[in-house]
Amino acid sequence: MPSWKLVSGLCLFFFGSLVAAVGVGYAMVGIPSENDAAKSQNNVYYWSNGDQMVATGTGANRQNITIAQIPQAMQWSVISAENKSFYTDSGVDPMGIARALANMARGGQTQGGSTITQQFVKNTYLSQEQTVTRKFKEMFISIKVGTQLSKQQVLQGYLNTSYYGRGAYGIQAAAQTYYGVDAVKLTPSQCAFLAALLKGPTYYDPIGATNIDPAADAKSNTARSKARWSWILEQMHNDKRITDVEYQTAIKKYPMPQGLKATKGMTGQISYLVDTAKKYVLSHSNISQAEFDQGGYQIYTTFQKDKVNELSAAVKKIQKERIDPKKRDLDKYVQFGAASVVPKDGAIVALYGGDGYENGHFTNNANTSGVPVGSTWKPFVLAAAMEYGTYKTDGVGISPLSKYNGDDHLKVRNQDGTSVLNKDNSIFYQNNESNYPWGYITLRKAMEQSINTPFVQLGMDVGNSKVRDVAKASGILDDSFATLNPSFAIGTSTPSAIRMADAYATFAASGKQADPYSVTAVKHDGQPVSGFTKPTVKQAMPENVANNVTDTLENVIQNGTAKAAKVLGRAAAGKTGTTDSNKSAWFVGYTQQLSTSVAMFRENPKDAELLSMNGTAGVASIHGGDIPTAVWTAYMEGALKGKSDPGFPDATKIDKVSNEDGAPTPTPTPVVTPTETPSETPSETPSETPSSTPSATESCKFSWQCSDGGSTDGGVTSTPTDTATATESSGTSRGSSNGGIFGGSTG
Repeated sequence: MPSWKLVSGLCLFFFGSLVAAVGVGYAMVGIPSENDAAKSQNNVYYWSNGDQMVATGTGANRQNITIAQIPQAMQWSVISAENKSFYTDSGVDPMGIARALANMARGGQTQGGSTITQQFVKNTYLSQEQTVTRKFKEMFISIKVGTQLSKQQVLQGYLNTSYYGRGAYGIQAAAQTYYGVDAVKLTPSQCAFLAALLKGPTYYDPIGATNIDPAADAKSNTARSKARWSWILEQMHNDKRITDVEYQTAIKKYPMPQGLKATKGMTGQISYLVDTAKKYVLSHSNISQAEFDQGGYQIYTTFQKDKVNELSAAVKKIQKERIDPKKRDLDKYVQFGAASVVPKDGAIVALYGGDGYENGHFTNNANTSGVPVGSTWKPFVLAAAMEYGTYKTDGVGISPLSKYNGDDHLKVRNQDGTSVLNKDNSIFYQNNESNYPWGYITLRKAMEQSINTPFVQLGMDVGNSKVRDVAKASGILDDSFATLNPSFAIGTSTPSAIRMADAYATFAASGKQADPYSVTAVKHDGQPVSGFTKPTVKQAMPENVANNVTDTLENVIQNGTAKAAKVLGRAAAGKTGTTDSNKSAWFVGYTQQLSTSVAMFRENPKDAELLSMNGTAGVASIHGGDIPTAVWTAYMEGALKGKSDPGFPDATKIDKVSNEDGAPTPTPTPVVTPTETPSETPSETPSETPSSTPSATESCKFSWQCSDGGSTDGGVTSTPTDTATATESSGTSRGSSNGGIFGGSTG
């Protein structure tokens, strides 16, 4: 047993050492300077070749002001909301620090300071890292600040160093950014709004921040902001910091801030490139938005300047030729979004996000969601059928030469043979864009002419969950998938242009998929930041399935709805898409070098609702094979100029032909012996061909791609065995993809 003298000595030594350590720590730390914290820097972005793209950030958007220039309402709004005891406490919350250290000991986050003094101290650190060293420094500095600076100095420093969102550091920058006035002119209502932002501008700025978090949409943010704004005013009133009259005046109307503004250098497509790269940095590192906006980062992107310029020029060229808002009201609010991705790699080399921040367009159309993709979804249905088969084939993939009924207005069947029903229990019918009687045609032909009915039934036979799995493996994100109803097969989902280009790149790469990326490296003050490795390439689908999809989509360009792309003059594959009520039109196509998607839509600027494009550009309706294909072709011609044409790998025949129930059995081809010479060769051309009949001719590499049991694919070979009567129709409308409730594609 140790003696009491030894125990006492050890205790005295321990406490003496602790006191000495605290004393040394207290002596060594200095009081932070709000002026030093104000020295924020720009972030510099670089093109893929290393040339500087733009330097932008908060370097010029910060100005310290004195406490006398900060309205009393602003001072009391943050005190009432965050630290009511500010003028009486020591500046340090012992319980908060104890919680932080205990949480740290368990391996969790240390949590931030809870007093205004501690938050001021934390604001002065460019690094917000959660470490023991930083936490003890914060504690020591907070104690020193509490004893050596007046409360007015602390409050001034806090309001000058806080981050209010939109790149605004400090109350003066915030006042200018949100209301276009100097801080001294802010009203009590505006002060309460700005104080609400300090809880987190990502979630309390009414403009929204879905580029950072999908949950931070404008509607949700506005609701959160209004709730906290009114609560802060209530707290100020309860604390008797504003009079009854001031409270009633302030609470009467929510002070909606002004919209976003373009900053220096953020014009043209640069703004959207920076937006995309910033989002990638924040989602692939531990850097917070506040830290990033402090500046000092160098961001090396995948964007190629020449291709960005080619894509922008292609959109502007077609816009100038076809869209004239001054001449036609239906040409107003037309927008484009586009992206170009490298197959087998995922690098985003170009994108088109809109008309530019300088023109008031702050949404990045290349990376937005909410625009249905229509028939550009059909290749995923075909891929799922070739990989997984239907309920009739026990997991054996089926051939693109399998035949399905292509007639208009058909009942859609569940796998047990029963009819799919609408919500009111009426029978659901699927429509095509036209009522042309195709009869039973191969899936290859249905893809060529973008006929809906075969793919809706095929989706049911394969299982739309399998279609979703194939699309997800190809690069489509979960949050863009629509409900798994029959029309899921024809494009009710809403992935971004970037993700559609990336998913089609999977077909171009014979089934190899890599997630899209826009940043190759990030440095801070010249030192590399971790987390920016190149995405892993994986086999998303069987090689031959992807190659058969490519072969089918080559035919879409050669003979189908995307013939306008033939002028590219090189091996290319792609698919057009036009959605219900003509609210969007797409073309997604690729070579082995580039996969590019182009979306066109009209959007009401007041509520972001999609508008019909019927009548836009002076035509009855806009189709994916028209303007979007023209933009795609113009871009690809420039982007691939001087490049080789490697073509695509040959597709190996998938033997299993599984026709839809009800398809006629092919008549065996008569065997002609050498001694029998027919007196007349039978003509394969129908005796009467409707003038509106699409061409049945296909350019095929192999005979099996054009023939099935001896009969060619095309033309009207049979009539539907189950023609719907008018009394069975349930909410059907011509030009819609279905019988009423599901939405989707028109071709």
